[in-house]
Amino acid sequence: MAIATVTVAICCAFFHRHIRTRAEIFTGTHDANKGTMNPLVSKVHRKERRWSAEYTALRQLCLASGLNEELKWGQACYDLSGSNVVLIHGFKDYCALLFMKGALLRDPKGILIQQTKNVQAARQIRFASLANINKQKAAVKSYIREAIAVEKSGAKVAMRSAAQFDVPEEFQKRLDDDPQLAEAFHALTPGRQNGYLLHFAGAKQSATRTARVEKHAPRILKGLGLDD
Repeated sequence: MAIATVTVAICCAFFHRHIRTRAEIFTGTHDANKGTMNPLVSKVHRKERRWSAEYTALRQLCLASGLNEELKWGQACYDLSGSNVVLIHGFKDYCALLFMKGALLRDPKGILIQQTKNVQAARQIRFASLANINKQKAAVKSYIREAIAVEKSGAKVAMRSAAQFDVPEEFQKRLDDDPQLAEAFHALTPGRQNGYLLHFAGAKQSATRTARVEKHAPRILKGLGLDD
């Protein structure tokens, strides 16, 4: 009798679990393709104070897309077969999802933001609170799905050449004063040149731009890029 009772209980549990799983799939609350949490990301996020709840919510949305979660540049980054699609990052006044090929996404909600005029491919969706994320959850899911579709399509952002970028005044002066540095810079690949120009121009203060130029001049002379 006891064995029969246990058998019935197991069968009932299996039946209810089966029904619940089918219901979750039907309603969209269960995602068979949900990604796996990376422990390195979990470790970094546990240290976050300002945007802890917001990071958790954004992470859930990214993982639900089935993308692979990695820690890159100290941030939670989600890729498709090694190609970066979106990452989570935070600043003083907002946290954001950064879409690597955001320039190729349609923006029906008008929420994609170009951080500076020199940023070519990436676009942000910014959030100031958890409530803000929850309010836009459906839209965020849609943008992530489109970003994945763009990546799968193999589409590329048409990048401007270094000649089309504004050269920061502080760097131009340094090039004018040091012909060897100028020659070394122009010998770099266009991608490496773009990287330096974006990095130098990204500083708001002239003193910071000058400091960046001085810091990286030796690397330029060695023929190295910003991240080499």
